[in-house]
Order: sequence, then structure tokens, then C-alpha cells
Amino acid sequence: QVQLVESGGGLVQAGGSLRLSCAVSGSIFSINVMAWYRQAPGKQRELVATITSSGSTNYADSVKGRFTISRDNAKYTGYLQMNNLKPEDTAVYYCNAEVHTRRFSESISYWGQGTQVTVSS
Repeated sequence: QVQLVESGGGLVQAGGSLRLSCAVSGSIFSINVMAWYRQAPGKQRELVATITSSGSTNYADSVKGRFTISRDNAKYTGYLQMNNLKPEDTAVYYCNAEVHTRRFSESISYWGQGTQVTVSS
């Protein structure tokens, strides 16, 4: 089994910064794409950023220039550095990872439990 554990959320004033971490553990052969999603109250979950195993990244337009996604493949850990936070960034942030549990197996999508980010104005 595979587990994803997020950390680093909290309360911050507008303009501040937070760094989220996502530690992946369990039966891991390799991790393909890692991603961060967020869900604000009353809204659908939305994609924030993705990063491939080779380091290629993509961002939602709303966070470009402010958020940076990264990963440490040796530690099976992903990160989301969030700068210049705005009240509209307030949401529960979820980590997602596509994990190969064996060498020739298809990847399986796993989710973390989420971490709350609250930005006050």
C-alpha cells in the first residue's frame, strides 16, 4: 500500500509564504507525475501544479509566477512553495501521485488527506 502525507499548511497573512510538503511512502517502485490540487469551500477541486519525474512543470494560470512545484525523487517527496499568497488561495490543498508499485505495473493514482491553507486579508 502507498500513503501520501501532506504538511506545511496553516494561517498566513496576504503577501506571505508557505511551503507544503508531500511525503510518499509504502510499496514504491517509482513515481511518475506528482501534482497539487486545491478545493475551496463550495467549489470543485482544481489542479494547481504538476511535475513529472524528469522535472517538467505546469501551473494553473492563477498561480503562475507565485507558486513553485518541485520534488526530491530520492526522498519520494514533493513540495509546493507558495509566495505572495492571496485570500483567494484559501483552500484545502491535496497532493496526488501516480505510483508504480512494481517494475512493469501500471501507475496508480494516490491522494493525500489534505492540508488547510488559510490566507487572511
